[in-house]
Amino acid sequence: MDKQAAKNRIAKLIGLINYHRYLYHALDRQEISESALDSLKKELFDLEARHPDLILPDSPTQRVGGKPLEKFVQYVHKSPMLSFNDAFSEEDMRDWAARARRLLSEQEIAKMDFFCEPKLDGLAVELVYKNGMLAAGATRGDGRVGEDITQNLKTIESVPLRLRDSGAMAADLRAAGLEAMAKAIERGAEEIVVRGEVVISKKEFKRINEEQQKKGLPPFANPRNLAAGSMRQLDPKIAASRRLDFCAYSLAGDLGQTEHRQEHRFLEIAGFKTNNKFSRHCPDLAEVFAFREYWRKNRAKLPYEIDGVVASVNRNDIFDKLGVAGKAPRGAIAYKFPLKQAATAVLDILVQVGRTGALTPVAVLKPVEVGGVMISRATLHNEDEIKRLGLKIGDTVIVGRAGDVIPSVLKVLPELRDGNQREFQMPEFCPICGSKANRKEGEAVWRCANKECFAMQKRSLEHFVSRAAFDIEGLGPKIIEQLAEQGLVRDPADIFALKEGDLMPLERFAEKSARNLLDSIKSKKRISLPRFIYALGIRNVGEQTSAALAERFGVLKNIRSASLEELRSVPDIGPVVAESIYDWFGRSENAAILEKLADAGIEIEAYAKKAGVLKGKLFVITGTMETMSRQAAKDRVRELGGAAVESVSQNTDYLVAGANPGSKLAKAKELGIKIIDEKEFLSLIGKTNLKK
Repeated sequence: MDKQAAKNRIAKLIGLINYHRYLYHALDRQEISESALDSLKKELFDLEARHPDLILPDSPTQRVGGKPLEKFVQYVHKSPMLSFNDAFSEEDMRDWAARARRLLSEQEIAKMDFFCEPKLDGLAVELVYKNGMLAAGATRGDGRVGEDITQNLKTIESVPLRLRDSGAMAADLRAAGLEAMAKAIERGAEEIVVRGEVVISKKEFKRINEEQQKKGLPPFANPRNLAAGSMRQLDPKIAASRRLDFCAYSLAGDLGQTEHRQEHRFLEIAGFKTNNKFSRHCPDLAEVFAFREYWRKNRAKLPYEIDGVVASVNRNDIFDKLGVAGKAPRGAIAYKFPLKQAATAVLDILVQVGRTGALTPVAVLKPVEVGGVMISRATLHNEDEIKRLGLKIGDTVIVGRAGDVIPSVLKVLPELRDGNQREFQMPEFCPICGSKANRKEGEAVWRCANKECFAMQKRSLEHFVSRAAFDIEGLGPKIIEQLAEQGLVRDPADIFALKEGDLMPLERFAEKSARNLLDSIKSKKRISLPRFIYALGIRNVGEQTSAALAERFGVLKNIRSASLEELRSVPDIGPVVAESIYDWFGRSENAAILEKLADAGIEIEAYAKKAGVLKGKLFVITGTMETMSRQAAKDRVRELGGAAVESVSQNTDYLVAGANPGSKLAKAKELGIKIIDEKEFLSLIGKTNLKK
């Protein structure tokens, strides 16, 4: 930047910074965050340092003022460990509440209240206690399968290795008015599953970084990354040295609780560290807004970092009825604080090609640190988003990390334009293969029309071998790219036809590494039906939808032959997703790939052997059962062709009521649902004992 350009830039920066200073201090409002304003001030300071003769009197800078493991093993959650969708404004929250109300009756809407708690910025984990003893602990992973990190969790002082004495717990629960939960403990809860967050305090984070600096090592970027990284150390001694902490926030099971706030009280009584004193029962959204605003202003008072608050529907019967959308419960949401932001320049806009052919514009940024992480790229989502922002290449923009993770462009600062900015146009042709790109009416995304596009092939192959799909160890993006460039792999079936001689000439491969990869590929020829469906990369079909398809149809051939109407009848699959699935299996090129995979020896496990005794029957199982766990009962229902769900509705055929059934029993009575006890249920399924 020459001197004249620097002079112009300095003048514009001074004007913009003073404008936002006026908004904040005089009018008590702001259009950009304080961190973004600080970023603009830093740019001004640096320019003035290079050109001290250009410093103006009104410049803001002139103010006076155990044993190491070999590897982690997989851990399967008995019930999905869900994550939350995000909201960033009161409007977002009102929309969320409105969506929930559309699924409820007037009586339920009248009863809907909320429980709010700080959203800790750490690593979500699950702890399993059997007969009061810590038996296992795991990460969330993909929600269904995580990693067993029990040894590392044991190093955390606030994780009880044993729960409090059941007699003392029951007495305290009863004193707290939690009679049903007290009785559940007195009967002997064989398994208690607790979920919460592993965190590291601000004080401890500072101490560790000071030690890093003394050793000449780079500091850790933020407490969350440090907490998560510490839990994934194979040597528990490293985790122990970090002095981590744990806060419990929910139970994954029925102990007679009818409200979410009761779970918090139970956890506290059971011996867990909780955020109860920082949480609040909120009768309406106005109270939720006040709670979030309080912690936005007072988050520094907490010993840990938080990035917002979690608002949950307090009544469990209503929460259960709302169900799940994708990987998030409809009855809870993360109400985030404003994004951590900074100002920087958009140097260019590139277009990436995804596995479905989607063309996604990406902003190339002048590198800038946001929330402790240096970023140089930010997603622009699609053409419409660029137009909404009014973005030009060369603009100065405010960038932030949504939820402190995903970089995005939030705002353009047109006041700082100098005439060198230029418009961006989505390409008419794929930037990878040169084929024509098109945008269907009603869609926001441009797509490459060439099904043989190298970028699409590469992304599809990466998806096919990913952890949630075939999980082929050693077959990462760089190896996939080499194989695709050399023409060795054009579709997923080609992976299973690779020979040692194909790999040996490639970079990074010697005889041993080639043999290891081939052994890894060979070991993954048998796969479950849900994983196989997910691996196919069908548009709009994620892990949840794959599991729903597997449960509904049992084997692949049934899915392939399913009509559009049958696909639409699958729970949680709407018309758009059904059409996407129907379309995919109807294409001849996809049928050819499936045949090639079969010829390559891929074995797809049937989802379940369904005897059909309960075919078409919908069960809800509640309360504590004597001869089996509720999970075992649900599994048996599914094995016999029925469906087991969590919420009572008009479609429910049977409610199985164990001891202490809670509000679901009342709901079933209200709707006239057939209610059976454990003995009748055992007779129905033809078993006398399913204890697990």
